[in-house]
Amino acid sequence: MKVAAVYGTEHKGSTYNIVRLFLDRLHVAEENLSEFFLPRDMPHFCCGCVRCIEKGEEYCPHREAIAPIENAIEKADLIVLASPVYVLRVTGQMKAFLDHFAFRFMVHRPNEAMFSKTALVVTTAAGGGMKSAIRDMTTSLTHWGVGRIFTYGRAVAATDWHGVKDGKKRQIERDVDRLSARIKKGYGNVTPSFKGKALFHAMRLMHKKLEFNPIDREYWDQQGWLERKRPW
Repeated sequence: MKVAAVYGTEHKGSTYNIVRLFLDRLHVAEENLSEFFLPRDMPHFCCGCVRCIEKGEEYCPHREAIAPIENAIEKADLIVLASPVYVLRVTGQMKAFLDHFAFRFMVHRPNEAMFSKTALVVTTAAGGGMKSAIRDMTTSLTHWGVGRIFTYGRAVAATDWHGVKDGKKRQIERDVDRLSARIKKGYGNVTPSFKGKALFHAMRLMHKKLEFNPIDREYWDQQGWLERKRPW
């Protein structure tokens, strides 16, 4: 199993350690793992130039930083997005990363490879905010067309992994065991959810009737999606 993991911080705290528990249970070899830490591996904020949407992703001024992560995601069987909760949301670094993938939203130019992939979203907080942080990441994954998305959010009542009580760590390990088993069970046999297919068909209908962005319309046409071909 090839995995691409993107962390919303360089701090290797509770969120990072829980991801490593998942990787261990999934038996992911280090040579099959690509890890990216933000902002180290992608330090830029989206500047809103819209070049990726109107001209092509290769025109993004931050393409040099984005391309290696995009390539790793495309090759991966499992995509991991992990972010601790900062003020009830994902970190600013994670949001900046997701902003750079607007061109891959279903309404624009989704990558066909995404429809057969699995994703895991992990977040932790000392207190609350996990649902909002999870939603920030799953929204992008859904609009990328990812076939199956698993989520895990946990209040750890601590500011770092060393401060998490042993009893809570044991419960986390049991949770990871159960969720890892579900991920492995569906591995290699992923199809989009009803929501994913409905979103695809809505965007397909829009592109057939409207031509608000020629590069997007041309992309859908080249994929054969405006006719009978489907990305799953």
